[in-house]
Amino acid sequence: MATLRREWPLALTSGFVAGMMLLSPRVKEMTGSPAITLAMLVALCAVILLGAVAIVRHAEVLAHRLGEPGGTLLLTMAITGLEAAMVGLVMSTGEEKPTLARDTMFAVAMLVLNGFLGVALLLGGVRHRLQAFNQESANAFLAMIIPLATLSLVLPNFTRATVGPTLSSFQMLFLSVTSVGVYAIFLLVQNRWHRDFFVHDSDEEPHPPERGPGESSATTGWHVGLLGLYGVSVVLLAKQMSAPLDAAVLGLGAPPALAGFIVALLVLTPESIAAIRAARENQMQRSVNILLGSVLASIGLTVPLVIGVALTTGRSLVLGLAPAEMILLALTLAVSMLTFARPRTNMLAGSIHLVLFAAALMLVFDA
Repeated sequence: MATLRREWPLALTSGFVAGMMLLSPRVKEMTGSPAITLAMLVALCAVILLGAVAIVRHAEVLAHRLGEPGGTLLLTMAITGLEAAMVGLVMSTGEEKPTLARDTMFAVAMLVLNGFLGVALLLGGVRHRLQAFNQESANAFLAMIIPLATLSLVLPNFTRATVGPTLSSFQMLFLSVTSVGVYAIFLLVQNRWHRDFFVHDSDEEPHPPERGPGESSATTGWHVGLLGLYGVSVVLLAKQMSAPLDAAVLGLGAPPALAGFIVALLVLTPESIAAIRAARENQMQRSVNILLGSVLASIGLTVPLVIGVALTTGRSLVLGLAPAEMILLALTLAVSMLTFARPRTNMLAGSIHLVLFAAALMLVFDA
């Protein structure tokens, strides 16, 4: 009974899904009021965040039982799959949102590589001064992230087959196949050929909490089933979020990039909290695996999904970043390379990443 009571978020998310579906014929009329639009958007975001926290909770139990690096990969795939599904559904419903995928991927890079990574490095550095990790893992992640981010978010600004920061159908197919192929190769390296790259022997074991994720008495099948149920509920809620998002951008004058930032923040916050907690417990390798892995998975999975949506529905897809955002992305990737150029991290690097995150946040509201 105690285990069942702990799953009250599932009842809340499921009830919210049912309520939003019943109200769907009137949602467009209701979003004519700014107050109702804002209240609906805040409520949906709160419930989606609650569902994402529950997904991470069950994924962490499974990750603990699976071990490293497969456990961290499972946690990353659960959250990134949720993010990709949310972007695809929101993009394919309601008004056209040609920049949503681009804004979400850029927000993921800024949130994770600057915001959450900065906090993890800062808090871990304050507590432990220097923290060791396996440099091979960071090099492997960045070697994949840099070309995929450039091909997806920068190259579309310079192609001549189409007008504007877009790609032709052939170029989109090429990018989609490339993203899937590169990510598949990385998974093979991470889980078969070079598993030792993503493990660091000097990581200290954390002090176990009274009821840590690995101490769950429920079966693995129980956690897998609930992981799926929470995932379905959150994805259905994301579909219902399309109308209030459209109303907020068109009616309330919110920045268009805010939609992508909200999606990234909702999905990545619970997982990134786990990474920050790992850094505080001097498990920097796990923190690196979670944070850099989420950026790589986000680009590798989101790009082919949104390209598929664009090609099948005929909706336009803008992938190229604005000049200021391209500069910030290049600066973030360069600083990340310097941060992981040595096999130990400190609070100084975290401070610089947080400054870059503040700049990214500024661009959302005042580009």
